[in-house]
Amino acid sequence: MLFKLTDEQKMIRNMVREFSRKVIAPTAAERDRTKEFPAGNFKQMGELGLMGMMVPEAYGGESADTVSYVLALSEIAYSCASTSVVMSVQNSIVCESLNNFGTTKQKQQFLTPLASGKMIGAFGLTEPDAGSDPVSQATVAVKDKDDYIINGTKRFITSGKHAKVVLVTAKTDPDAGHKGISCFIVPKDTKGLIVGHEEDKMGLRASDTTDLIFEDCRVPASWMLGKKGDGFKIAMSGLDSGRIGIAAQSIGVAQAAFDAAVAYASQRRQFGVPVTKHQAIRFQIADMATQIEAARQLMLSAASMKDRKEPYTKEASMAKLFASEMVNEVTARAIQMHGGYGFTKDYVVERLYRDARVFTIYEGTSEIQRIVISNNILKDKRKL
Repeated sequence: MLFKLTDEQKMIRNMVREFSRKVIAPTAAERDRTKEFPAGNFKQMGELGLMGMMVPEAYGGESADTVSYVLALSEIAYSCASTSVVMSVQNSIVCESLNNFGTTKQKQQFLTPLASGKMIGAFGLTEPDAGSDPVSQATVAVKDKDDYIINGTKRFITSGKHAKVVLVTAKTDPDAGHKGISCFIVPKDTKGLIVGHEEDKMGLRASDTTDLIFEDCRVPASWMLGKKGDGFKIAMSGLDSGRIGIAAQSIGVAQAAFDAAVAYASQRRQFGVPVTKHQAIRFQIADMATQIEAARQLMLSAASMKDRKEPYTKEASMAKLFASEMVNEVTARAIQMHGGYGFTKDYVVERLYRDARVFTIYEGTSEIQRIVISNNILKDKRKL
């Protein structure tokens, strides 16, 4: 099925495209070099409604559909993948989890400032010994009268340094497996929440990634998100939505690499003619364009299923798997088309190649996506 965008979806895409390329793109390379967090970008993005796109207007959001959101996210990723990953976590995991599981009071206190971009959020799930297997996490939350006391360490937390509020999972019943995990809203200034080691990453360098350490971190029981034991369900729901966002980021980065490669090849001359006259380069261009479009259709399919409130776990994993593998191949081809120049920081494809590498890893590795997809297929087969 070829998706026909509505006039409103096209308007949002075009608005974000113009903002992204005029405001975000010019300083992206410098931020990659200095690792400077793009706080100014997020302030402007909040004013444009991009930090809580799918949040209801009653809580400061735009009430946008998922298709509009992924189109916007792709345009941000086109200019700066670091900026896009913060936008993705903010929208699809933090804001959506609060919107779907939060109480009215929790939404008023936390969701409204998040949706407006006045506050950056983070989600704490991964741990040093619990990556693809979140049930094995060691963080615990023990009830003490009207509070919970949290102890543990979360690792590879996007925006861990700059976030003002963290949604964190912890075991409240260690013997109950995935049903014994709960989720808590923890403001950054809560005593006992410590920002730990900041990673020096290969890519996405303007987006901070840190440890978050909880040492007798006391939070009110009223800051539990959802019900006791809902933590695993909240995390998996957020990851389903987040995986469509990873596909969107992958497509934005791949499109940027493709455009840069085509532009370079069109002006580069070898053997007396532009290299685009050579069949080998033309075949590369055709393959790259086809891969990007296939990924885009998978992304739009998953996003539209989510908008129709249909089950979309399998489709989100398919979109994430294909798009994240695709962007690694497309950025590698883009460097190849640049020749030796592609290996230098003078050309944008070098940064895009580094940024793309993590997309097959975070929010579920490619191997995990294949497990999710096959499990859903076999489950459906058993129902026949």
